[in-house]
Amino acid sequence: MKQLLYVEDDEVLAEVTTRALHRRGFNVTHYSGIEAVKRDPRLNHFSHALLDLRLEDGNAMSLINELSVRHNHIKILILTGYASIATAVQAVKLGAINYLAKPATAEQIAHAFEESPQPDHEHLGVDADEQLSLKRMEWELIQQALSDNHGNISATARQLKMHRRTLQRKLSKKPSYI
Repeated sequence: MKQLLYVEDDEVLAEVTTRALHRRGFNVTHYSGIEAVKRDPRLNHFSHALLDLRLEDGNAMSLINELSVRHNHIKILILTGYASIATAVQAVKLGAINYLAKPATAEQIAHAFEESPQPDHEHLGVDADEQLSLKRMEWELIQQALSDNHGNISATARQLKMHRRTLQRKLSKKPSYI
């Protein structure tokens, strides 16, 4: 049975996903935050990791790096409700093998672990031939600027010449076009 580290702060989603993945051959260990994961001495025994990108106690990007450094054989998959090309590229550069936008079924998750680590625009909700809409381009620009400023909202707002509260409103809404 495959040993899966699952980090998700939504307890209901985590419970449902854990049961579904168990039926697909995964022995799932669930944590609701980054700090709990870092305290676990058993981190080296996981063969797979499923990480929610935005957690209550931080961003899972730091966890990707730590898991990759500890053991390079682990397959890391990012699952997020705030998918963007910028975060997908960053996750893959840090060592993730795949990146899925929520909602994703257990079947899609299991399949994503087995796929080659080639980027797949289908998972991001973007057709490769489709031109990006203006709203999508705005979202991508904001995500890239936020990443460049290490998550600092005030610095990102200054860079984008946007009021900080306007930026926070845009970030708090999950775009329907993603």
